Amino acid sequence: MEMRYAGGPTAVIELGGVRLVVDPTFDPPGEYPIGERKLTKTAGPAFGPEPADLVLLSHDQHPDNLDTAGRAYLETVPLVLSTGQAAGRLGGAVRALPNWESVTVGALRVTGVPAQHGPDGSEHLVGEVTGFVLSGDGLPTVYVSGDNASLDVVRAISARMGAIDVAVLFAGGARTPLLGEANLTLSSADAAEAARILGARDVVPLHFEHWQHFTQGPDTLVQAFERAGLSDRLRLLKPGEQITVGG
Repeated sequence: MEMRYAGGPTAVIELGGVRLVVDPTFDPPGEYPIGERKLTKTAGPAFGPEPADLVLLSHDQHPDNLDTAGRAYLETVPLVLSTGQAAGRLGGAVRALPNWESVTVGALRVTGVPAQHGPDGSEHLVGEVTGFVLSGDGLPTVYVSGDNASLDVVRAISARMGAIDVAVLFAGGARTPLLGEANLTLSSADAAEAARILGARDVVPLHFEHWQHFTQGPDTLVQAFERAGLSDRLRLLKPGEQITVGG
């Protein structure tokens, strides 16, 4: 699997002859409204939109996961897999992928898996979110967490899906006034624990920088994986960097 990191939650993955983009965000730095609140982006992407076969969209309701340029980009892609709510709001090529159901794109099988964007009972505030598992004959199995903050969800995915070779984890311990001190994504320590639960040989964090509402970042990820004895699994990319994993 080839993976190139654009920044924030956005990455390009090439697996089984399929090129896919995770949570396209291509807007410049600035303030982005979300209801009566706003999110502040501190850095733009390392590269712009590129042709792709598929977009994996964890959710559409927050501008740090789908921004204005990202919405325009969706119109150029033949298939976008996301939540039922996103499919209803966006239409076009956006297709709902319910939990534990799968679709096939070329040699790649994409399975929808749960994600919990905050503590128990917060979905009515944050909206529906999804994650994905990518697999196929002769291919590494890849988990893309989306904005998940729950280790119980990770345990359920591990129990249901079996061995995970590569874990792409949205980390950063995101927090906003909407939920106070509660994390909206995995903390660095929880990302390390998720890696242990999944048994993943390669762990690639996303969504841990370039927005002010992240409480943790690359330094805390390195420290957490060191404390957990999992430093050899961490693949911490810089914006624009490309890596081969899952071999």
